Amino acid sequence: MVPTDLPGGTTSHSAPHKTAPARVPTRPHPARGIPPGADTIDWMRAVVVGAGVMGAWTALWLRRRGHEVTLVDRYGPGNRLGSSGDESRITRSSHGSDTHYPRWQRRALAQWRELESAAGTKLFEPAGVVWLASEQQTFEADSLVSCGSLGIPMECWTPDDLARRIPVLNPAGVPWALFEPEGGALFANAGVVAIVERFEAEGGTVVVGRVPGPVAEARDAIGRVRLDDGRTLEADAFVFACGPWLPDLFPAALDELIVAHRQDVLHFAVPAGDSRYGPRSLPVWIDFEGSFYGFPTFDGVAAKACPDWLGPVERPDESAREVAESTVEASRRILRTRFPGLADQPVVRRWTCFYEVTPDANFVIDRHSRLGDTWIAGGGTGHAFKHGPIIGEFLSALVTGDSQAAAELAPPDDRFSIRAREASPSFRTSGKNPLEAARS
Repeated sequence: MVPTDLPGGTTSHSAPHKTAPARVPTRPHPARGIPPGADTIDWMRAVVVGAGVMGAWTALWLRRRGHEVTLVDRYGPGNRLGSSGDESRITRSSHGSDTHYPRWQRRALAQWRELESAAGTKLFEPAGVVWLASEQQTFEADSLVSCGSLGIPMECWTPDDLARRIPVLNPAGVPWALFEPEGGALFANAGVVAIVERFEAEGGTVVVGRVPGPVAEARDAIGRVRLDDGRTLEADAFVFACGPWLPDLFPAALDELIVAHRQDVLHFAVPAGDSRYGPRSLPVWIDFEGSFYGFPTFDGVAAKACPDWLGPVERPDESAREVAESTVEASRRILRTRFPGLADQPVVRRWTCFYEVTPDANFVIDRHSRLGDTWIAGGGTGHAFKHGPIIGEFLSALVTGDSQAAAELAPPDDRFSIRAREASPSFRTSGKNPLEAARS
């Protein structure tokens, strides 16, 4: 749908969120497992399993609340085998008509920038994000309204604007575009490493080891976890943020709530010396209806361009982690239409990652229904990375019983709860494979 009124961007002047310093513990928690409705806990031992973006930020926030925190990962922080292990992730405010996720994204981006400053490492490229609209759906128009209501800058571009602003893009068939001038790219691997380094610098402990599954779920609390090398970790609270491994760890609780899909990631060589593919000229781009997205080149060598339709269902420990040649060919066909200068370029980097998908595309952030000391964070559904700081902040409030802080960050509904859910549209793209649709 093309908006009839194309307003210019509005500006938000909200102050950046400042993270809280660590507090000195005032009293130990007397019992394992924090009951629902308990007062805020001043001190406890917490174990966070999974050092991707959700687990790492949760560990850091728990540590900043003054708790004794151990972060466990089977491969070590910053590895490329989970859902957070890639070069880049998109940060953007548009989520259709939803207004909760845009609020989270803005607050999270402020924390990413704070971490960037503290780490002295570039974690954010403010290239902007452009959505290529279509007549088939209203995601961009709904986002224009919802983000506008929150004072988030948005711009509407005509096809002529697209051609002028992004000369390497072919705007044919695009009726208009939505541009987010304050969006861009987060550097995923570097970001996770920076979080964990900050966590360790602030007194947290990192352990490399595997928690074998499945977890025994028919009891009141975990109390301790035993790693596969025999080491035992005792704690008052446990957070499992294990991405695509969560369904294997908690089959009873999660059942079909989280399903792991292998996603193929491709980086195409950019024409040598062509600066038009750099972040000063090419923003992050998303074709919602075409289920395709891409980034500018950050190294002058290659640009990431990938399909967003769901790949095959695979268990991460059984996946061959090989990019399908059919994905490469489908990507080239789409690029010939939209970015013809990339379509026949060599694929210089390829690997696989995972989307852990929920039916309604909302995350899982909830206490286990039986295990009173256990919390689960996952179901990122391909759009969680940018929200990592707020997921950690929110979950740390829930785990420690800080009801006031949790209420300030909570959504207006039960979207994050562990329950049966009905299928609903994605917050990323349509999820349709346009090539399969054309054949049918």
